[in-house]
Amino acid sequence: MAGLVVTMAIRPLVSMLMNKASSSLLDQYKVMEGMEEQHKVLKRKLPAILDVMTDAEEQATAHRDGAKAWLQELKTVAYEANEVFDEFKYEALRREAKKNGHYRKLGFDVIKLFPTHNRVAFRYIMSRKLCLILQAVEVLIAEMQVFGFKYQPQPSVSKEWRQTDYVINDPKEIASKSRDKDKVEVVGTLLRQANNADLAVVAIVGMGGLGKTTLAQLIYNEPGIQNHFQLLLWVCVSDTFDVNSLAKSIVEASPKKNDDTNKPPLERLQKLVSGQRYLLVLDDVWNREIHKWERLKDHLKHGGMGSVVLTTTRDEGIAKIMGADTHILRHLDDRFLKEIIEAGAFSSVEKKPAELVEIVDEIVKRCSGSPLAACALGSVLRTKTTVKEWKAIASRSSICTEETGILPILKLSYNDLPSHMKQCFAFCAVFPKDYKIDVAKLIQLWIANGFIPEHKEDSLETIGQLIFDELASRSFFLDIEKSKEGWEDYSSHTCKIHDLMHDIAMSVMEKECVAVTMELSEIELLGDTARHLFLSCEGTEGILNDSLEKRSPAIQTLICDSHVRSSLKHLSKYSSLHALKLCLGTESFPLKPKYLHHLRYLDLSYSDIKALPEDISILYNLQVLDLSDCHDLERLPRQMKYMTSLCHLYTHGCWKLKSMPPGLENLTKLQSLTVFVAGVPGPDCADVGELHGLNIAGQLELCQVENVEKAEAKVANLGNKKDLSQLTLRWTEVGNSKVLDKFEPHGGLQVLKIYSYGGECMGMLQNMVEIHLFDCERLQILFSCSAIFTFPKLKVLILEHLLGFERWWQIDERQEEQTIFPVLEKLFISNCGKLVALPEAPLLQGPCGEGGYTLVRSAFPALKVLKMKELESFRRWDAVEETQGEQILFPRLEKLSVKDCPQLIDLPEAPLLQEPCSEGGYSLVRSAFPALKVLKMKCLGSFQRWDAVEGTLFPELEKLSVQKCPKLVALPKAPKLSVLEIEDGKQEIFHCVDSGQQGEMEPEIPSYSYEAKMLQLILWSGCTRAMGLFCTSWRAGN
Repeated sequence: MAGLVVTMAIRPLVSMLMNKASSSLLDQYKVMEGMEEQHKVLKRKLPAILDVMTDAEEQATAHRDGAKAWLQELKTVAYEANEVFDEFKYEALRREAKKNGHYRKLGFDVIKLFPTHNRVAFRYIMSRKLCLILQAVEVLIAEMQVFGFKYQPQPSVSKEWRQTDYVINDPKEIASKSRDKDKVEVVGTLLRQANNADLAVVAIVGMGGLGKTTLAQLIYNEPGIQNHFQLLLWVCVSDTFDVNSLAKSIVEASPKKNDDTNKPPLERLQKLVSGQRYLLVLDDVWNREIHKWERLKDHLKHGGMGSVVLTTTRDEGIAKIMGADTHILRHLDDRFLKEIIEAGAFSSVEKKPAELVEIVDEIVKRCSGSPLAACALGSVLRTKTTVKEWKAIASRSSICTEETGILPILKLSYNDLPSHMKQCFAFCAVFPKDYKIDVAKLIQLWIANGFIPEHKEDSLETIGQLIFDELASRSFFLDIEKSKEGWEDYSSHTCKIHDLMHDIAMSVMEKECVAVTMELSEIELLGDTARHLFLSCEGTEGILNDSLEKRSPAIQTLICDSHVRSSLKHLSKYSSLHALKLCLGTESFPLKPKYLHHLRYLDLSYSDIKALPEDISILYNLQVLDLSDCHDLERLPRQMKYMTSLCHLYTHGCWKLKSMPPGLENLTKLQSLTVFVAGVPGPDCADVGELHGLNIAGQLELCQVENVEKAEAKVANLGNKKDLSQLTLRWTEVGNSKVLDKFEPHGGLQVLKIYSYGGECMGMLQNMVEIHLFDCERLQILFSCSAIFTFPKLKVLILEHLLGFERWWQIDERQEEQTIFPVLEKLFISNCGKLVALPEAPLLQGPCGEGGYTLVRSAFPALKVLKMKELESFRRWDAVEETQGEQILFPRLEKLSVKDCPQLIDLPEAPLLQEPCSEGGYSLVRSAFPALKVLKMKCLGSFQRWDAVEGTLFPELEKLSVQKCPKLVALPKAPKLSVLEIEDGKQEIFHCVDSGQQGEMEPEIPSYSYEAKMLQLILWSGCTRAMGLFCTSWRAGN
């Protein structure tokens, strides 16, 4: 592999050094006083090296060992020189902080914190270091003349990628079309194991880049599979098949994972699967040691009847070792490969030049049937515009063999990247294979290590996001997902790297990136060349302490993904750190800030610390401080205002934090502040007014609003921050307040969440996309207005524990024909005891049986999910009495859940609608819920009928759950029903199934799923009769 990829990402290192050497900060604080001449010489020499680097890289690519060795030495010197200039920069920042009074405020011996604070001593030490760097550069320049490196202009990086309209190829979308036959075949194999008492193993086998994992994902997410198996698990295995670690990963992948963390992993695994019909996907298996598989299998075979292990592997021999039923994945058809290449090569709006399209057929033949290779080639061709360039790619791509696979094409794709993108991607070798990478944190790590080139018009974060998007469009990143988890559903994007692309990154970085995921006894000590470390295993402290005792690697990135529970040693050897992530199981910070002067990124999330040391405020370079979910953290350092480089401060989930330190207005670069805790006003407590001049973006939560003086104006200021997209306001308890009576935030604020507000009504929030109201017990009316209004953007509305809420709005005119919520998709209402009805439904046109239209009422024409829970007074589907009996329609509702509504008697009257027939015409259905797929009803003591009119109420219903509805004695007509759940059902309800509705309930299913044709019935306590039912599962409740 190393022979295939030899292009090293060195140019960005030298460019970074040039930028540091030219920083105006160095002159401003005279930190290079007495070294001016060496400084000038170095700034003259560096451009000369950059001039010949393109030629040197080409010669190294041509396997000239001398050129490769020269580049390697240049890399070493560039790293050392960057560290030297980092020290100069820190000294400038230290002098700036001293000028602003930081020394006086620290209150302890600053000599211990700044050993070189004496200017004479600093000048002496640094001049020696600078001279050594200059000598090394002189040697490199002499050697480059001996090697005969010549000037070659560096091609200017096109900025077109910054406004790209290219669509990122989605492998799942491609596979859904091209691998449908494979999917049907494997799904059928899995379902046919239903009566098999032995553990079945099915293997998808094919070369790297064919789409084995993508096919497995399609199978895993297939509705028939999701319904068939009681437990679904997915684990990536990759290179290391350690039985205990793998068992632990399988358990952790389950939503039903048990809490017996002190028990052996295999015992926990056996308990997890015991009696459950499960599907376990083991992705990317390489293990050929049969005893390891047999040991794991001994614990997996305790699952229920029909359990299956689905594995993906490149090696058919591994499938035989596992005793698998093998499915060979063939090369992708050329027509799909051509589609992939053209999608990557051409803009979606431009016309495809005929002369270039003709060459695509030739390039398709070079892909070895691999969709990944086609994606890579398409992205390379995007930047080429002439026939000559395309033909050159076609000729250079004739290199895929059985031995090399598609790696040469991936190498070609990597070498086509601009140099700064090469470095950004190569850094990702620090993560283990199949690791889910947080995109925002990845970009912050790039910035911390200086990989992002500066640009006058855009922030580093913006440029970093553009670089990520470009790499993703070239298929360097896959499985890009938006996830919401943890604090206030804090949203983030994650991605993964294909294992072959990971191999490319590893070949570039070689031993600079080290990822340790196995036990300490199985790995070697860290080498001197290691710069970026990822540790995720037991004994992290031992690995670090033992390695640093014998060696001194210049570690720049240290990511510890497992808990650090004991002390770290050799603290001075962490002095080169730029980025650090520790999850501490101790109450104190284990490192000394005086050794962390160059730190830019510090992630202590989920740590047990109670406080940070006060001297952490000397980290003048720190840009990111992540303290999220440090549940025991009680205070922040009082002198944080001197950490003037800070851009991102994450404090969500710090429940014991009672205030913020004063002087936050000095942090002028601050862009992210997730939670501001308003303390009792005092000299050691920041006021929320200090945020007035800061450009806070993204999500912000203001806690303890009751402590804010002149709160109405200050909250209004937060609502008008143009880059803020989500604002949360939280009162400690409900009190008398009018802060939000006239609150009208700017149009860019999309999400508003309010907790324990004590007002009786709200201001107009018409530009919101999401509104969440919790525990606002005095709120009686959501909105009050003198004129007709609407919420044109609102998609999510959550109302929870509003004990006084009884009216939706108060206006002077009736909203007769105005739809208040035209685009609302999700509505959750919970514990609103005085609410009687949903809002007034205006008249809309609905299709009529004769081909015309009839008037129906719909307050929510776009609603997809409706959940109602604990509504003691709710009894009507419309707020206006006289509309009862008229037809109410929820045209797009897919999921309806109604629970604990004791006064609700029935569903709304259904209008007569047209439905397409299989013969091509239309049939008439009577349904208020024509699109409903899932219906859950629980604890409805008065509910007794579905609709007064005969007809098919739920033409699309797939899942019906009826629990504790004692007056319900019938089931509705639902021809596509596949899952019926009944708890405490009366005996009469089963006559609906016995008496011939069985046929009507039989769902239409794909041909491969013979078992899914049977109705799945889930019975809980109180169900005494179920004769004659077709069941795929029977689960008895308590």
